Amino acid sequence: MNAPVFATLGCRLNAYETEAMKELSAAAGVENAVVVNTCAVTAEAVRKAKQEIRRLSRENPGATIIVTGCAAQTEPETFAAMPEVGRVIGNTEKMQAATWAAMKAPDLIGVTERVQVDDIMSVRETAGHLIDGFGRHRAYVQVQNGCDHRCTFCIIPFGRGNSRSVPAGVVVEQIKRLVDKGFLEVVLTGVDLTSWGADLPAQPRLGDLVMRILRLVPDLQRLRISSIDSIEADDALMGAIATEPRLMPHLHLSLQAGDDMILKRMKRRHLRDDAIRFCEDARKLRPDMVFGADIIAGFPTETEEMFAQSIKLVDDCGLTFLHVFPFSPRKGTPAARMPQVRGPVVKGRAARLRAAGDAALARHLAAQQGVLHRVLTEGPRMGRTEQFTEVVFGADQPEGQVVMARISGFAEGRLTA
Repeated sequence: MNAPVFATLGCRLNAYETEAMKELSAAAGVENAVVVNTCAVTAEAVRKAKQEIRRLSRENPGATIIVTGCAAQTEPETFAAMPEVGRVIGNTEKMQAATWAAMKAPDLIGVTERVQVDDIMSVRETAGHLIDGFGRHRAYVQVQNGCDHRCTFCIIPFGRGNSRSVPAGVVVEQIKRLVDKGFLEVVLTGVDLTSWGADLPAQPRLGDLVMRILRLVPDLQRLRISSIDSIEADDALMGAIATEPRLMPHLHLSLQAGDDMILKRMKRRHLRDDAIRFCEDARKLRPDMVFGADIIAGFPTETEEMFAQSIKLVDDCGLTFLHVFPFSPRKGTPAARMPQVRGPVVKGRAARLRAAGDAALARHLAAQQGVLHRVLTEGPRMGRTEQFTEVVFGADQPEGQVVMARISGFAEGRLTA
């Protein structure tokens, strides 16, 4: 083998950073390596990372296995102890050219340390490495990293560090380059996106960034926001939802639960009524708005009555796309020390939540029949509406274009046209 093999686990931000690592490793001339970019969001994610490392080691004999990402950051000793692993590098180090230059072939390890993971909490700036394009027709732009909050179930701040923002001018210039390259849609990504700007001079808000992008990049056809914390949505963001048709009518919300006591034990900053009110307000401003949401099933101390509130939240908020997490304790988090719900109960509740999500998605799909949609094509037979619903075409379409399509039906979670 020559160029490194990359495997990405977890979030969209990890996928973005994998693309950056590909550029950094290529510039450094790294060869004969396998890079595994791990996730630490659940104990299951760490287990899958180990499984993937063993598989890739078997499939790439003689290659040096390099492990990075959030799981490598939070528990480097776990991966350093694996006989398959040659190097462990942290989330800061993986985005630095010097790290990859030190691993240049033919002696990949050389005299550098086998484990290179510094204190992520000491990092005060976002990574300087920006990539001009990730994806073929939709570009993802990292504008923020880290998180200042300490939800009791979450290990991610210890993998990503405290919140830090990319200055608005840098973001705008990158988006201009992406539009010049032909990208029609840009998605803003981050770990805690609504905290963007808190560490910058004058402390701008996410809505200010959105409005600035739309004003200064008039040729950008579609701007999309990834996961947000609805309680932190600012007035400018709500104004953009109401007045800017180029801001896509799809928001993914970090809700996590529908019961107030569980939300307090999670150390969330919103209550059930806050989530419902936000969805109602956003939908009044933009009637075609759809919502996705993260919800955890089986959080410690959750009773059947508490869980019923999460099920009910799907209808009360009018959610369409559910991302369900069966709770699994993460060592080092307060929730791991709370009274746990039995495993089979957690699994059953997660299945019921997914079923509620499937039913909500089916209602959304059924309501689109006969509707004319603007679809960004991602392939000759596939694209996504402004609401991020997947569309399958019956005939070839021009790739990377926005086409008008009338929806004829739906099947297997997708619209047909």
